[in-house]
Amino acid sequence: MPFSHLSLCPGLELAFASLGYSRPFPVQEQAIPAALAGQDLVVHAQTGSGKTVAFLAPLLHLLATDEAGTLPSHAPRALVLVPTRELAMQVRDRATELARHLPLPLRIRTAFGGVSVNPQMLALRRGADLIIATPGRLLDLVRQNALSLGALRHLVIDEADKLLELGFSDEMDAIKRLLPAQRQTLMFSATMNTAVQEIVHAFLKAPLTLHVEAGLDLAVAIEETAYLLPQEHKGPFLRELLAREKWSQVLVFVASGRRADNVVRKLGNNGIRALSLHGDKSQSARIDAMEQFRSGSLRILVATDLISRGIDISGLACVINYDLPRSPRDYIHRVGRTGRAGQSGIALSLVGPEEEAHLGLIEKKVGRRFLKERLAFNA
Repeated sequence: MPFSHLSLCPGLELAFASLGYSRPFPVQEQAIPAALAGQDLVVHAQTGSGKTVAFLAPLLHLLATDEAGTLPSHAPRALVLVPTRELAMQVRDRATELARHLPLPLRIRTAFGGVSVNPQMLALRRGADLIIATPGRLLDLVRQNALSLGALRHLVIDEADKLLELGFSDEMDAIKRLLPAQRQTLMFSATMNTAVQEIVHAFLKAPLTLHVEAGLDLAVAIEETAYLLPQEHKGPFLRELLAREKWSQVLVFVASGRRADNVVRKLGNNGIRALSLHGDKSQSARIDAMEQFRSGSLRILVATDLISRGIDISGLACVINYDLPRSPRDYIHRVGRTGRAGQSGIALSLVGPEEEAHLGLIEKKVGRRFLKERLAFNA
């Protein structure tokens, strides 16, 4: 169906057209009508399925058509909780794009740590209809009386499983105590487990649960290859790949911040420009790296799993696992950065001898075998 069948306001339909969105993805087809009807939702959808638009479109529609009057400037009507600063900025950018053609401007704010709180407080003083926040900074702003959640009407919990992995359970409990009893809650999670179910029971009332396929099988969308080679040959082989192949952009995943910086340094020593992105970098350096990568001015980004969730780089050609991730679930999220929204992609894994058993475990858990090539590589 086209977006016009979803009963969204004309401003959003115009935004979809201007962004080149011709028709909704399955998660959007299923979630948007239910959200517009005021239903609490639990949505289980794989990475790259279009879930950000699935919650932003109805949220923006409800905010734009709300006739209940204005609220105090420090009392937003809608809140999106996310696990990382990078995802907060991405959701903000997508919300701003979608809201551009609405008849009345919506005040969209972000709140995340790692930067000074003062600019965020100043922005909130100018009012907020929608705030996109990480839990810790959100609570900081509440404690400083810069923000109140008492009038909140719509709550989105995005990447719920990642919020718990990053240790936000205590913050989530504190946020729940600040929320009004009467509200709509939408929760999105790529995986469901006991801890996530506890969030469902704590935050949602009689939710509709949607298990949504992306509409394109990951194994079909992404060409996956594992190169088996000695650990010490990974660096030279990576440099050979990057020099030989003409990929427009490449995202390289590594196991640690130290490894990321080391790979970037060695690439630079060989005339290949790259930047690293990990939790030990300053917030300004992380923002700069992401902005360069999103704009296309940076071809190679070397990152930890900090950005394996939720980050959408349009048309990303290739993902390379320099180190295998710890879990099959992380593998899915990593390679899901390419082959998004119906496009094809390439995912390569560099696998040392000590990682081959783990590669087999990943294959078993994801339910498919990868093309393998054993290299006799001469550094």
